[in-house]
Amino acid sequence: MAEIATIARPYAEAVFKLAVADGRFAPWSELLARLAQAVAHPDVRTCVGNPKVSAAQLTDLLVSVMGEGVTAEAKNFVHLVVANRRLEAIGGIRELYEELVNERKGVVDAQIASAFPLDDGQLKELVGHLERRFKRKVEPHVTVDKELVGGVTVTVGDEVIDGSVRGKLAAMSAALLRV
Repeated sequence: MAEIATIARPYAEAVFKLAVADGRFAPWSELLARLAQAVAHPDVRTCVGNPKVSAAQLTDLLVSVMGEGVTAEAKNFVHLVVANRRLEAIGGIRELYEELVNERKGVVDAQIASAFPLDDGQLKELVGHLERRFKRKVEPHVTVDKELVGGVTVTVGDEVIDGSVRGKLAAMSAALLRV
């Protein structure tokens, strides 16, 4: 993953600069999502790396698979990525771009794993605590993980907050083993 991030970073930063200059982040987010989807398409996968398919042909194929509304600037970006053989980094480019946008907006993504589905009130309360802790707006992404037994784990960036029963049991077990 470190290699993909290294490859993806300059592209993500370039797209971010274009979005900042234009003052519109959502169209580039949508473009990168559609491009990632197009690259994953089975017909496109067979063409990637095929020496008989030129960069221009692959670019045209991707743009056609992406559908309507692809601007000239976006088409140039697709051609650049294709010509430099960086299609495998599209997911990383998209991820890093979204991180840059969130940083600009003062938002952090929080991956929340809960043992049970959270109702709106519980989620709102948890997000409120997280926003006070991180002093930023929190965008929650909730999943249910029955293996937690109870409670939640929250991952924000590289920080993990383990409030799960499974985590507490593991900590007690480790403490007892030290005695």
